[in-house]
Amino acid sequence: MRIDEILFSQGFGSRRECAGLLVARLVRVACQVVTDPAAEFDPTDLQFEVEGQPWTYQATSLVLLHKPTGYECSQKPTTWPSVMLLLPAALRRRGVQPVGRLDQDTTGLLLLTDDGKLIHRLTSPKHHVPKVYEVGCERPVDEAQVQQLLHGVVLDDDPKPVLAEGCEATGEHSLRLTLVQGKYHQVKRMLAAVGNHCNSLHRSAFGALTLADGPAPGQWRFVTDAERAGLMAKTPR
Repeated sequence: MRIDEILFSQGFGSRRECAGLLVARLVRVACQVVTDPAAEFDPTDLQFEVEGQPWTYQATSLVLLHKPTGYECSQKPTTWPSVMLLLPAALRRRGVQPVGRLDQDTTGLLLLTDDGKLIHRLTSPKHHVPKVYEVGCERPVDEAQVQQLLHGVVLDDDPKPVLAEGCEATGEHSLRLTLVQGKYHQVKRMLAAVGNHCNSLHRSAFGALTLADGPAPGQWRFVTDAERAGLMAKTPR
C-alpha cells in the first residue's frame, strides 16, 4: 500500500495534506524519513511516525480513553467540551465515536471506534457485554438495596424491571454494579429507585478491559488485537 494512501486512511489529512507531510520530511518508517508518496509498505501492524508522533496502522480504530469529569460524550456538546478534544486530530478525522456514553460528571473507561458493526456488537444487550461501575452513594448501602438491584427495579420509561448482572457493597457508602444494558442515566436512576442517590460514578471495566494498567485520566491508547478479540468473545450467562 502506498505511504500516501496509508496516511490518508489513518486520518492525517486530505491527500494533498498527506503529500505535504511527506515533502516536509515529517514521516518516518523504521526510523527512516520517507518522502516518496509512491513508496509501498505492508500496512499490517505497520509502525511509523508523523511529526514525531508514533502510530500503528489500524484498519479500523478502537480506542480506550480514561475519561475525566467535565467532558461530554458528544460530537456536538452543549455545555461541556467534547471528549473528542482529548484525542489526536487524526482520530477525530476518522470519525471515531463513543461506544455508549458517560455523563459529564462520570469518569472511567470509555471506548471509541469508527467501526459501526463493533459499536452495535458492544452496546446490544443481547450480546451480554458487561460494564462495571464503582458507585459512591449519598446514603448508606444495605443488603436490601443490593438485593433489589439484583432482582430488578422499574424505571419510569419501561414497565419491565431492569436488573443488575452483579451488585455488591464495597463500603458503607459505595457499591460495585455490573450492567449489560445502556439506558439513559441508568445507574443513577436505579439507585434512586432503591431510595439512594448517586454521588459519584466511575466505570472501571468494559468487558475484559479495565484501567488497571492505565492510561491516566485524560489519556488514551489503542486497544490491541488480542483485547479486541476478548471483547468480541461471547460472554456466558
